[in-house]
Amino acid sequence: MNPRMIAPCGMNCELCLAHLRKKNVCNGCLMDDDNKPRRCVACSIKNCEHNTKSKSGMCYECPKYPCRRLKQLDKRYRTKYNMSMIDNLEFIKEYGLGKFISKEEEKWACNNCGGVICVHRGFCLSCN
Repeated sequence: MNPRMIAPCGMNCELCLAHLRKKNVCNGCLMDDDNKPRRCVACSIKNCEHNTKSKSGMCYECPKYPCRRLKQLDKRYRTKYNMSMIDNLEFIKEYGLGKFISKEEEKWACNNCGGVICVHRGFCLSCN
């Protein structure tokens, strides 16, 4: 997994349906806006001035952390997808991006084909 695929909010973009789909693949939050869903292009977290000015580029360095928008996003992902952006950010803050990526590779690996399990679908799109 690529460190540039970890969004400021703690989302691992490599697990996202928009990245894993076959056509018009999104290259992640921190990459160019080609093929990116409109909601991602306009994301208030991605476009937050605090993230662009911070050393890490991650929300946990923001004086407003966790902001209302991050809390809303975290609640939705906890409820619908059993993943927490805030937990991801806390792990990255404490252990670093390298250990987070190692943990993600193990946690989201498909046992059948070795591909990546989509956080939005709950299964590997390569082998179902």
